[in-house]
Amino acid sequence: MEQPAGGAEPAGAAGGDAAEALDRPLPDGVRRRVVALVSDAFGGLTVTELPAQLRQYARFTPNRRTKFAGNAMAAALESDLLFRQRIGERIAVAQPELAAALESGSPPAAADPVDVAAAAYVLRPPGWVKLVAAAGEEAQRADAERADEETRRELERLRAELAAARALTRTDTERLRAELEAARKEAESLHRKLRSAQSDVKRGEAALRRVGAEVETLRAEAAASVSAAESETRRVKARLAEAEAAVEAGRRAAREGRSVEDMRLRLLLDTVLEAAQGLRRELALPPAANRPADTVDAVEPGRMSPKDVAARALSETDPALLDQLLALPQSHLIVDGYNVTKTGYPTMPLEKQRLRLLGGLAMLAAQTGAEMTCVFDGAELAAPVLLAPPRGVRVLFSKPGVTADELIRQLVRAEPPGRPVVVVSTDREVADGVAKAGARPVASVLLLKRLSRV
Repeated sequence: MEQPAGGAEPAGAAGGDAAEALDRPLPDGVRRRVVALVSDAFGGLTVTELPAQLRQYARFTPNRRTKFAGNAMAAALESDLLFRQRIGERIAVAQPELAAALESGSPPAAADPVDVAAAAYVLRPPGWVKLVAAAGEEAQRADAERADEETRRELERLRAELAAARALTRTDTERLRAELEAARKEAESLHRKLRSAQSDVKRGEAALRRVGAEVETLRAEAAASVSAAESETRRVKARLAEAEAAVEAGRRAAREGRSVEDMRLRLLLDTVLEAAQGLRRELALPPAANRPADTVDAVEPGRMSPKDVAARALSETDPALLDQLLALPQSHLIVDGYNVTKTGYPTMPLEKQRLRLLGGLAMLAAQTGAEMTCVFDGAELAAPVLLAPPRGVRVLFSKPGVTADELIRQLVRAEPPGRPVVVVSTDREVADGVAKAGARPVASVLLLKRLSRV
């Protein structure tokens, strides 16, 4: 039953297309209804039955197809005869009564003209152009009637709003008149208060002028008092200067008196000394060569020969040399800390290097009793090192911008000439610098050997 209708439709449609054509664009209402019909019938076709430009919308829902593929479906329906025939077959199956009525040329009078025009546009029966034009005119009349109805309703709404606005205007006018009357009364009250305030201001200005005159009188009196006080101050200063001059004169007289007495005593002392020297020359007394201790009978020690001195000479790396230097009276041992630790145990962390060296120096200080100072380079430290110095050892870190070598040279220069100062460092520049300042440099290896015996 469906196949004959489908076979007859293409022939009629082809004939209709050849004989009839729209001379104006499809009305908007009819076009929207056509797109909706195509979208509903679209889902019943396979992907191969769809035109190439519409296959990407095959999986869309009817609403999404209508929204995104409306123009593409309308263009394919107009240009692709086979696609239009397939859509017409689907409409004939979905709405057989309407399709049969259009085919017979007698569309139902009760049907919506837009639905009739949309179905006629797809099926293309004879006279479809008239049906589409009639639907467009009917849609325009319906739109015009709806516009007239909306215009009437809008006019009635505007009239109602105008009446409400007029009533509101009357209410606002009455309210504003009442507020204006109240403002007028308030302005009169303010004017009265302003006149009273102006009177108060005038009285205040008069009182201010009186106070100003009194202030000027007081200023004049104060200026006279200040002038009298300055005069009195000058007189007191003059008397004070006279008293100070008298005191200075008394002091000078006392000093002159003491200097005369000192001169007399010095002259007497010189006289006694010269008399004693003259007496010694006159008696021809020889200088005393013997002392009381020379009269005591005892065995004197033997004298050291050059051979003995050579036998007692020590190597620069002999720890006994350091013991001899520290045995000197008031000796001071200054240690270049990191130079020693990096020579003896460089693989240990810096904190453990410091603790190991300071522990050995503490034991050495307890054995020898010598003063000991250990210097570490602190120029690049972000914060001071937290360290409890061991007993008998002074621990110093150089300040930012100052190296440990410079701090050692400062310590050596701070010592008085003649004090035995020993500096432990392998750095040749440090050794040469402290040697010029009078200190004795020794190698770091010497101290490490000595500490290994502690």
